[in-house]
Amino acid sequence: MVKNNPFIYSDDNKRYHTLYYHNKHTFGGRIWKAVIDGGFTCPNLDGTKGIGGCAFCDGGSGAFTKPLPIQEQIALESERIAKKQSDFKMIAYFQVHTNTYAPIGELQQKFRTALNCPEIVGLSIGTRPDCLPDEVLKLLSELNEQTYLTIELGVQTIHDRTAENFNRGYCFNEFLESYHKLQERNIRTCLHIINGLPDENFSDMLETAKVLGSLRPQAMKIQLLHILEGTRYGELWKCGKICVMSQHDYIETVVRQMEVIPPETVLERVTGDGEKRKMLAPLWSMDKIRTLGGIDKMQAELDSWQGKLFDE
Repeated sequence: MVKNNPFIYSDDNKRYHTLYYHNKHTFGGRIWKAVIDGGFTCPNLDGTKGIGGCAFCDGGSGAFTKPLPIQEQIALESERIAKKQSDFKMIAYFQVHTNTYAPIGELQQKFRTALNCPEIVGLSIGTRPDCLPDEVLKLLSELNEQTYLTIELGVQTIHDRTAENFNRGYCFNEFLESYHKLQERNIRTCLHIINGLPDENFSDMLETAKVLGSLRPQAMKIQLLHILEGTRYGELWKCGKICVMSQHDYIETVVRQMEVIPPETVLERVTGDGEKRKMLAPLWSMDKIRTLGGIDKMQAELDSWQGKLFDE
């Protein structure tokens, strides 16, 4: 911890628990993420829970392409990362759609194929709380004994009224049930939230962070709502029916959210990267460095830090 920084999980000026700090103290250095498309779909796309996906999802068009084999994807990611760092390790991040929504044999084959690659030191699996049946939980428990495993759950908000608006397809109680099952199995869990969802105000967003923080998750990701071409929210934005957050409001919201999140929770992301060719709004979000710098600056000005107001 540097002088005058009250936050304990920091080696620099950061007043929140960064993924870089976590990896440095867990693995001894930087760990890269190899983004993998496992070829999965989603119950909110195929008609099981809905069609078209969530209102902000740009994968809801139904235009799926067959991804490359897992080994080839990892090889390509290795080539990309090797240009930046010669000696590196990676976590295979199954990111696209719902990565536990498939027959158990298919899940086993794809996850273990990734783990057999020598550069891979762990798995990060993005999924939905309503796609974790007992047989999948059993597989995840086995993987958790063999590697560094993180399950990433897209909660987005604790408010069911908002979730119904963007067509999430499950209620908050369903999330809680699955979250507790993962915790009972000691599986590291990362919860995703989105700020700026239509009809939510500052109090709603702060309550989401406070309630999820009270669960003491191992990790969280905080992201801004991106309005993308080809989404339902994109069409509503073009018609002037929804608005987006200003950069100042987003930064202030994140700073206040951090205060009610426990200090040991790793904040793996505090802003996001929208696909530039599809981005409609807010365009300021494409300047990620400025947003991160704004968070650091406001925390210092307010003498704020992650966990400052966390209620044990």
